Amino acid sequence: MTNYVISLSILALMLFTGLGTHELTRSRIIRPLIIVAVVAAIYLKSFPTEGNDVPLVVIGGAAGVLLGVFSGLLVKVHRDPSTGKILTTAGFGFAALWIAVTAARLAFIYGADHWFTAGLVTFSRTHLITGADAWTAAFIVMSLAMVGARLAMTSIFASRAPRPVASWTMAG
Repeated sequence: MTNYVISLSILALMLFTGLGTHELTRSRIIRPLIIVAVVAAIYLKSFPTEGNDVPLVVIGGAAGVLLGVFSGLLVKVHRDPSTGKILTTAGFGFAALWIAVTAARLAFIYGADHWFTAGLVTFSRTHLITGADAWTAAFIVMSLAMVGARLAMTSIFASRAPRPVASWTMAG
């Protein structure tokens, strides 16, 4: 149940904070980072390091970074010409990616308990993955990396947004 709550909470966070057009402020960057840090602190109390648990978590993190970069590419970052403020706009593609990733994560969690439990146990034993804690850590790290990479992409694009050109005339 915990994994479902984590996944749906992160999805809600990303859709609530990302969809639509918003002014990019420091708090819009910091708030999701604080939230994912709290999630990590709550749910990553133990970090499995036996067998191939660490490589599994690293693979989860790498997948999260790739998905986060792709998510960041789906966010338009631009400067409002009238105010000079940085704006972000995310729409259907952004939402679809986050929903698809979350649905896949939830399907894996459900499948691990109901559809392919024996196969997952066999796979885990064969590949020296110590158990559910390793899989949980991999998915949490994947989620955190996806959020972090998306925010990094947004920050990079914001730093590259063209500055408004000062226009003035001399009355003579």
